[in-house]
Amino acid sequence: MLRSFFRVGVVFLLLSPFAFAAAPKVGRTAAAKYFEASPEDKTKNTRYVASEEEGLGSEERYLAFGVSTYASSDAFNWGKINKEKNVGKLGFDMTYRLSQSNYIDYALRVLYTEYAPFNEKASKMSFMYAVTLPDAGSKFPLYFGAAAGAGVFFTQLEDESRLSLDYQLFLGLRIFNLFDKTGFYVEGGMKNHLQLTSDGQLNGTYVSAGAVFTF
Repeated sequence: MLRSFFRVGVVFLLLSPFAFAAAPKVGRTAAAKYFEASPEDKTKNTRYVASEEEGLGSEERYLAFGVSTYASSDAFNWGKINKEKNVGKLGFDMTYRLSQSNYIDYALRVLYTEYAPFNEKASKMSFMYAVTLPDAGSKFPLYFGAAAGAGVFFTQLEDESRLSLDYQLFLGLRIFNLFDKTGFYVEGGMKNHLQLTSDGQLNGTYVSAGAVFTF
């Protein structure tokens, strides 16, 4: 009896390596091989992922064009009245991404804005350097930042400064590549300026919206 069990055990030990080798492999590695796509499918999947990508690489650029208006704007010592409300009017905005570093975007902002202080007309072009985070490659739709620079008045009230110091704080929502290389953005925040050679200034809040193009 013991000899029979011994013989069966020896046969089992001799045949077990062949049995394990022939048995189907299971586990994470086997599952990964099972779901591995063919070269043709991989090409299709790569194209699909690329089309769904919303973030930008560090070397890519974007150019945003929008229309803005003031939600509120108070002018101080600009013209003949010490304080006047609702001075800021319509504007056109452009933002160009210059570079990216340490999860921060650096951009150039060029703004054209119209004003109506003391029932007269004034217009200005602003050139500002902007810092925005998170960077466009993060895929996070919300962003915030700050910008500062110089403003040059095309039309201005008599005896008022033609140059100003402009600055912004902003918060926005943007979606890249919604239609091929075109997306959109919505933004709001604070937009102020101080006149450099006179005592006038403006404090305001604004909203803007427009299209953003990547290339």
